[in-house]
Amino acid sequence: MEIFESLNQAVEAGKPVALCTVVNTRGAVPRHAGSKMLVFADGLTEGTVGGGEIENLAIEEALQSLKDAKTRFLNYDMIDIETDPGVCGGTVTLFIEPYLRKPTVVVVGAGHVGQAVVYLASWLGFRVVVNDDREDLCRPEVAPGGDLYMPVPMQALPNEMEIDSQTYLVLVTRGVDIDAAGIPALLETQAPYIGLIGSKRRWAHTREKLVEAGLPEAEIDRIKTPIGFEINAETPNEIAVSIMAEIIALRNEGKRHYRKI
Repeated sequence: MEIFESLNQAVEAGKPVALCTVVNTRGAVPRHAGSKMLVFADGLTEGTVGGGEIENLAIEEALQSLKDAKTRFLNYDMIDIETDPGVCGGTVTLFIEPYLRKPTVVVVGAGHVGQAVVYLASWLGFRVVVNDDREDLCRPEVAPGGDLYMPVPMQALPNEMEIDSQTYLVLVTRGVDIDAAGIPALLETQAPYIGLIGSKRRWAHTREKLVEAGLPEAEIDRIKTPIGFEINAETPNEIAVSIMAEIIALRNEGKRHYRKI
């Protein structure tokens, strides 16, 4: 089927897409069970699940599924002629399944902790991007395991790569000034996780600079600091374990109060 060929092509290209399938119908409906539609992140579609208002609602839900990575079962009654004069009077059940690109961990800072995170994230199956403005450190020989190495300032990352709901940002940089300069641009992205390493004192200085730059408190509060689960980690490898455990917990809908273990 052409729909499945398009779906396979999108998945292979790392292009987010949602598959909408009519799984059950009752009464008079425009499309039978098994009808399918693809919805891409830009709103373009292929195929149809019946047209009209129900299809518009399905597209909205599909786009949302690409943001929260959750499947959906939706039941629609096609009896409201004021909403859609083309309705048929039956009911339709849709299943929406998002297909997202491979989750990405962006490690900002290629020091000892960053190197450990790169190795562990790669071993766990994540796509790994290594970022450091120091070109001599931002290379495979120093931080092996990365899929992409980007020797640019942190604030340039959103212009150099797509940062979406499947992107997890690990900030293990070398100082407050770097964090304060780079964080504002990262807060403009859809990244569900922006973790920052450092002591309470360092974060206090960073936060002060962000406030002075005019960032809203609600945005600043998106920063997860101290980074990682509390496991009394000391070595770079142990810190990397705590960071990746926090990311995995978030991906699996874990709650941040698990830090109290």
